[in-house]
Amino acid sequence: MAKAKNVTLADIAAEVGVSNVAVSKALSGKPGVSEELRSKIKQISEQMGYLPGGPGRTGGTETGNIGVIIPEYYYGYSVSFYGKLHENVVRVLYDNQYYGILELLSSEDEKARNLPKVLQDKKVDGLVFLGQINEEYVLEVIKHAEVPFFFLDTYLPSAGIDTVISDSYYGTYELTNYLIEQGHKKIGFVGNVDVTSSIADRFWGYRRALRENHIRFEEQWEIQDRDEGGKTFEVILDSPNGMDAFVCNCDYTAYALIQDLTDAGYSVPEDVSVVGFDNYLPVGMDHKITTYAVDMEYMAKLCVRSLIKKIKHKRYVPGIQIVTGQIIHKQTVRNRK
Repeated sequence: MAKAKNVTLADIAAEVGVSNVAVSKALSGKPGVSEELRSKIKQISEQMGYLPGGPGRTGGTETGNIGVIIPEYYYGYSVSFYGKLHENVVRVLYDNQYYGILELLSSEDEKARNLPKVLQDKKVDGLVFLGQINEEYVLEVIKHAEVPFFFLDTYLPSAGIDTVISDSYYGTYELTNYLIEQGHKKIGFVGNVDVTSSIADRFWGYRRALRENHIRFEEQWEIQDRDEGGKTFEVILDSPNGMDAFVCNCDYTAYALIQDLTDAGYSVPEDVSVVGFDNYLPVGMDHKITTYAVDMEYMAKLCVRSLIKKIKHKRYVPGIQIVTGQIIHKQTVRNRK
């Protein structure tokens, strides 16, 4: 058996012949393991000299650090939506006497399912994952992570992760209804539904609004804005193609679309209306886009506070927590009634 000072959940799991998750549930009193197995795990852990009680770590050692993991392709693509979200997370961590350590997850490490280096080096008490991450990678993290973790701005129902997301579904439902109220009937959706869960939710919110208003969706109304790696196309559209409005999955896409249409000789909102999502664009980009505001500050607070409760074995809300927002009326929608 391993020496007491080096005992980890993985050591106990290997000794008993179960997963790290089963050991964690057994020692924390959570459901999901039989009482017989729970008793056996506790007995083995005591024999091995495992010392519970340290926030997020075995052996009672606390680092005071939280790892913040962001896929590098989204960190660059979003031209800082995730940079801004990361900034909010770090601020809340600091207010709660923790330091955030940023680690960009490379495509190579994600595909190879290599765990974050801060986790391998035992430098953190917990982890926050920002943005969409490959499902197989998430399952690998769940299987091997020895510290609590939370996700932010993404979810995977099949994995049953703890996460905080914006209300993507209802947000685009409201935006689409608003366009319909303004007299629009041919409304396109701009975004690659297969790239992130949030884009998919926004698409289905848009579709629900169309259906409830008896507007028949047409396949050509679904318009791709990026490739599978998250990189925005150089030109999304050079013509409205008969549509009178567009619901874009984010403000950056809305901004790019408006530039494309303007370059092609069309005017927004005189010729076509455009709405976005997030209420965020990098400094220097003219933000006149009617949008649905995402409360990044509150999302960060909810995520960090929930993670800290999880680290300290206090009661928190498990599963998906949804943060609502509101429509911000600006200058890119025209009343066509």
